[in-house]
Amino acid sequence: MKKFLYKFFILFILMIQFCTVSFCDEEEEEVVDVLAEIEASTISQTVPDLNSRSCVVLDRTSKSILYGKNEKKQVKMASTTKIMTAIVVLENSSLDKMVEVSKKSAGTGGSRLGLKTGDKITLRDLMYGLLLCSGNDAAVCLAESIAGSVPEFCNLMNQKAQELQLTNSHFESPHGLDSDQHYTTAYELALLSDYALKNSTFLKMVGTKHYTVMINGYPKTLSNTNELLGNLNGVYGIKTGFTNGANRCLVTACKRGNMDIICVVLGADTKSFRTKDSIKLLEYSFQNYEYFNLKDFVTTFMSDWQTKNSDFFLVEKGISNHLEVQVDSNLDEMCFIPLKKDLIPTIKAELSISPSLQAPIQQGDFLGTLRIFSQDTNIAEFNIISNTSIRKNMILDYLLDFFKAYPSQLENSLF
Repeated sequence: MKKFLYKFFILFILMIQFCTVSFCDEEEEEVVDVLAEIEASTISQTVPDLNSRSCVVLDRTSKSILYGKNEKKQVKMASTTKIMTAIVVLENSSLDKMVEVSKKSAGTGGSRLGLKTGDKITLRDLMYGLLLCSGNDAAVCLAESIAGSVPEFCNLMNQKAQELQLTNSHFESPHGLDSDQHYTTAYELALLSDYALKNSTFLKMVGTKHYTVMINGYPKTLSNTNELLGNLNGVYGIKTGFTNGANRCLVTACKRGNMDIICVVLGADTKSFRTKDSIKLLEYSFQNYEYFNLKDFVTTFMSDWQTKNSDFFLVEKGISNHLEVQVDSNLDEMCFIPLKKDLIPTIKAELSISPSLQAPIQQGDFLGTLRIFSQDTNIAEFNIISNTSIRKNMILDYLLDFFKAYPSQLENSLF
């Protein structure tokens, strides 16, 4: 009897420990129907009240932040880690390769694809298992297949982070289970997501609601854990996450009309809160922001200024006073910027440039600064440079000017 009680006690302790382990992408909590609870028409145009510890909304066109809360604070990221995992796999392998599942992969806890030691599966199907059902076993199997081991794969993840200049991100696993040196920020996770979505294969996978993989030749249908995919207008990806340390996380990509944004919420207390916060941020952004054509505004302003100020410059010792100017920037790269709708009518330009110059002036010389304001906020700034050259007067030039100015005196002196 004592042996039985002892074994029962040990089993009980093991069960408690198992239940308190950090898992990715929780299944235990029922998600309330927040899509019915929150309607876009009820979203306030003021800053939304949020539960999430950190979050950000990033405009994909301009890479500017539309909204942020602790967006540059280092935090745990849970299974949103798998965005980086997927990128490293896609950039270092052929997805048609068939691999065998190791004992280490099969024994990985948390959310799982359901792999067993010795299973045969392609990297492509492992990727769907990674991104749809957030399989930690799939993550480890991918890491071992690409780099030979999890530590070596993490080296590739951190090399990629450095390449993308994610200076506040560090990876210690391909799945995202809690680790002190495994972290990112909401802002850098948004930048990483923007990069990942440029990969057409990744884009297709995270936008897939259901997919059937083949394990040992047998089919298994997977469902995407992203609760907003297929349920909220414009959502086309990308990844959920949960651990005890990170709490509930969700990265969402959403496009409506010509506006394309990424919303990251990290550290929500419940799955319901992460969903509500994501919806609030998305609706807030689409209701309050629209694109402003900065290129057209600057081009028109500079053209009008040049026309009205054709005699603006006085070039000392120069052969001419006629000087054309231009913006020293590729305006095509910043053509559209997102601005709050109510601020667009307040936009104005301020040109700081001196009319008194001294020759010689070379094409490309710095002349001044153009600043674009919206109320008291400086939204853009450009250097103004010379678009033409003006050389310095030489002795011959002075003589020619003299002859042009005094033709009658010249004639009298000759005859």
